[in-house]
Amino acid sequence: MRKLSLTLLLGFLIGFSAVSQQSTRILDLQQCVDIAIENNLSVRRSELQEQRAKVSHLQSRAEMLPNLNVGGNYGSQWGRSIDPTTNQFITQQINFTGLNGSSNVTLFNWFRIVNTVKQNKYNWESTKYDVDKAKNDISLNIVTFYLNVIFNRELVGNAEYQLNSSQEQLERTKKLVAGGALPRTNELELISQVATNEVNLVNAENNLNLALLNLKQAMLIPVSESIELIIPEIDLSDESALDQTAETVYNDALIAMPEIQSAQLQVDQAIMGVKVAQAGYSPTLSLSGSFRTNYSDAYKLPDDNGNLATVPLSDQFDQNLSRSLSLGLNIPIFNNLRANSNVQNAKINLEQAEIAVMEQQNVLRQTIEQAYNDAYAASKTFSASERQVEALEETFRSIENQYNLGAANFTDYQVAQNNLYRAKSDLVRAKFDFIFKTKVLDFYQGKNLTF
Repeated sequence: MRKLSLTLLLGFLIGFSAVSQQSTRILDLQQCVDIAIENNLSVRRSELQEQRAKVSHLQSRAEMLPNLNVGGNYGSQWGRSIDPTTNQFITQQINFTGLNGSSNVTLFNWFRIVNTVKQNKYNWESTKYDVDKAKNDISLNIVTFYLNVIFNRELVGNAEYQLNSSQEQLERTKKLVAGGALPRTNELELISQVATNEVNLVNAENNLNLALLNLKQAMLIPVSESIELIIPEIDLSDESALDQTAETVYNDALIAMPEIQSAQLQVDQAIMGVKVAQAGYSPTLSLSGSFRTNYSDAYKLPDDNGNLATVPLSDQFDQNLSRSLSLGLNIPIFNNLRANSNVQNAKINLEQAEIAVMEQQNVLRQTIEQAYNDAYAASKTFSASERQVEALEETFRSIENQYNLGAANFTDYQVAQNNLYRAKSDLVRAKFDFIFKTKVLDFYQGKNLTF
């Protein structure tokens, strides 16, 4: 029974492990971006605004078509009333029914409808760019969190390397102490150093878990969902983003950034708004048509035998049919300054839209100038950090050899190791800072954010 229980337990653990591995999602940067965009509520809200603008555009186009309304009625009346077919007073109960219809079309109103269609079209196109802007914001945000996870993963590897190095040094020191070549204090000092390195590793792992948590929350997926990120191959030798000037990047961004396109379309929309408002000064010419007919069971005529019989429905509808066609002209003379106020407000909206474009362009220029300076500084910092690590690695190897031979004390060894650890951490930080800053420049030029 004990062997059977152990077998079942082992089988359960193996099966659970297999299920856990299968449930882990392997994601690259583009997949993370796609998931975040699909789940993000701001993007969804922008898409709904785009759909609303599309409906408004289609509705304004439909205003160019004639309207058509058809109605009917059926009822009964009694007591003194008027026969709807003869217009004579009667005192009997009658049943009646009728049909009516009307249609109206605007022939000319100084291009108000046409310009409204254009205005709503510009608004619709503007909201499309707003959707792209929301997606861009999410993409850049995910790149930040994604790189932060990889950055902290490298810090974990750095901490593991330092811990392994200290543990190996501790094992060598134990043998030397046991052989009487080194004092017991060296072993105790290394035990303390190993404990410090273990704390550093735990802190690095906690930071990695926090980075993963931030990424999952940005993607709007459950924290319990297991994911594994694909570490991309990053070519740090490519500094093409810095080969261009900030002015060149800015000129590219004016074309690539959807917020600029959206703001410019808002200006076009405001121009059409002025024209729509100005149409309020002009006459409107319209064409209208209608028909109506009715039936009453009180309408009777003699039949072939001389008896009164109710005239059939089709005959009454044909006999009582009336039609109308009219051409209407509406000339605004005075409308309480309403048209003038609409024009003035439309012109104000136009000026505000033009200011919004300039604001967007100024913000974009300043952001790119700052991003370019940050990328250039990150490049210099990364290069300096590489040289620092190379020098400190050589220093540490030299002091480690001296320490093993008893020519250097533990303090020298500890200082050299800690300096190398900090330098490697600074190098990792500088590397990913440089990667992110160059990606930001690529982003403003409309390039793909993936690696």
